[in-house]
Amino acid sequence: MQPVKLVVAIASGLVLLAGCASGPVSEVTNRVTSLFQGSKGEQALSAGIKQFEDGDYTNASKSLQGSLDLGLAKDSDKVKAHKYLAFIHCVSGRKRQCRDEFRKALDVIPSMELEAAEKGHPIWGPEFRSAKANK
Repeated sequence: MQPVKLVVAIASGLVLLAGCASGPVSEVTNRVTSLFQGSKGEQALSAGIKQFEDGDYTNASKSLQGSLDLGLAKDSDKVKAHKYLAFIHCVSGRKRQCRDEFRKALDVIPSMELEAAEKGHPIWGPEFRSAKANK
């Protein structure tokens, strides 16, 4: 059996057992489940991006900031959180905060660039270029 399939099979078995048991089995199941779901920070980041895409900027902002507060292991995730926070500030008319978030992202990865579709955005494209020019 391939390693990934084995892990999935074991995790599936543990999930089934957890429904019938409490104590050590459910603790193991919770730990295995958390491995597949990612950290709380990663979960908050994913939720924030989804909320942003759904136009729920208030909750997206809370989730994205929460992801940073909870801790994100990967620099690329930190940059993503700051980038989406910048987008929210930009579309909300808060240009200074937008640039500040872009600067925070650039502090993490100075070579960071927006994706092609993001660069041409009429609101945050110029704010990103301004933040990058002033680094």
